[in-house]
Amino acid sequence: MKDNVFDVVLLFALPASGKSEVRHLLANVEPERLSKEFHIGENVQLDDFPYVYMMRCIDEELVKIGEKPVFADEPGSVFRDDRYFGALIRMLNEDYDDLFEKKRIETDNVAKYYIDRFIKACKDVGIEDGFDKLPEDVMEKLYKGMTPLCEQMLQDKYDNYPDTMEGKTTVIEMARGGDINSTLPLSGAEGYQYSLKQFSDRILTHAAILYIWVTPEESRRKNHDRAKPGADGSSLFHETPLEVMYHTYGVCDMIWLKEHSEMENTVTVKIDDKTYHVPIGIFDNREDKTTPFRDEPETWDPALVDQVIPMIRKATDTMWDNYKK
Repeated sequence: MKDNVFDVVLLFALPASGKSEVRHLLANVEPERLSKEFHIGENVQLDDFPYVYMMRCIDEELVKIGEKPVFADEPGSVFRDDRYFGALIRMLNEDYDDLFEKKRIETDNVAKYYIDRFIKACKDVGIEDGFDKLPEDVMEKLYKGMTPLCEQMLQDKYDNYPDTMEGKTTVIEMARGGDINSTLPLSGAEGYQYSLKQFSDRILTHAAILYIWVTPEESRRKNHDRAKPGADGSSLFHETPLEVMYHTYGVCDMIWLKEHSEMENTVTVKIDDKTYHVPIGIFDNREDKTTPFRDEPETWDPALVDQVIPMIRKATDTMWDNYKK
């Protein structure tokens, strides 16, 4: 990898905080400037939202068949088990490895391939197989119903493969949090304190965190404002259900983790006998500055661009100061 760019940027924030808007803004910065000033190479994107959406679609398909949902009491509602967030990261670990290998999947049943991956990822984080009691004929109906979405996801996976990973920065985007009544530090499988431990050594060793800071109240407001009808599968314009916003994203632990880290401007992650000090930079978006960047670049106010760019650069400079140590 190039010495002057991050290998991996973990782009973290509560829902609707501005993650996609920041990506959109940086995507319109000249590559040479992006590398020189932000230490970000040509982007390769990974995001766990497509898997969250797939989980919802699996539950919806099961309801159509006459079965109970696997992941939530109702499709799209709060997960029955917070460890599903760990399973999502296990899926991303595989996707990251596949970028280097440009892995191609040989299967005549792509829906079974994805569901089998979910089953394995769940077992890896200690969740018993939720599909094991479903009859074979139900599974066949589920595979059939999920095939169009899974075929599109596999094609998107292939389309995301770069010619080479040399000089690339992989941006991994996700949101985590805890129940609104939870206290810090979060416990169990809530929040980033749990999810960070699910990343592979290959990722954590080369990662830095860019955290977009908004309050849970602001996250809920922006979540509603961004919603467009029929955009459930869009990472930019979907609306997370209010129940989920309160009980899954009602509090965020990232600032607490930074403030209680063993090293300044890092987040300490302990996995078994190994400790990682992951560099972190914070873009303070508690007063919303990113919503205009959902629109096309020709509509952007140059004065706002000139205000936000230095704020992001300050965060990435902080990340970089610790990244090379």
